[in-house]
Amino acid sequence: MKTQDIWKLHADDIKYFILSKVKDATIAEDLLQETFIKVHTKLDTLKADGKVKSWIFTIARHTVLDYFKTKKLVYETTDEDFIFEEQKLEHTEADCLDGIIKSLPKKYRDPLFLSDIKGLKQSQIAEQLDLPLPTVKSQIQRGRKMIAQGFVDCCDFVINDEGYLVGEIKDKADCKMCH
Repeated sequence: MKTQDIWKLHADDIKYFILSKVKDATIAEDLLQETFIKVHTKLDTLKADGKVKSWIFTIARHTVLDYFKTKKLVYETTDEDFIFEEQKLEHTEADCLDGIIKSLPKKYRDPLFLSDIKGLKQSQIAEQLDLPLPTVKSQIQRGRKMIAQGFVDCCDFVINDEGYLVGEIKDKADCKMCH
């Protein structure tokens, strides 16, 4: 496994973890970079690829603790504190949805975003995008179908007889959209 692959899989989780400890985005970015420098230089010491996530969290935890020591800040943690943070960072439908939406063509993504995220009426979207209302309506419907298909392709969901998506999210490493 390459550092770049590890970054793609775990950087967001590690950043969130670090940010939850230091409460400063700039410092969190610096500590994230420091963590991944350590990951890169020590990657050859990793014996089991299946334990890469816990290994990175351990490196991040020690990086945060070193930061607190050098700044002479008091921060008491327990192992349960870090396990809890790691468990909160499990792979979810929202992770896949974000990737699926980003992969949509712009002509579907923009009207869908304005409708389903921003909550604008379709007539407002048509006006804002300078498109005919029927075009906007069809783009939103096609975008929604593409999202459903994205879950089918990404995580092997199925669409049941009632037209609902059914399935379970795969692990992040097995997810086609988040990997």
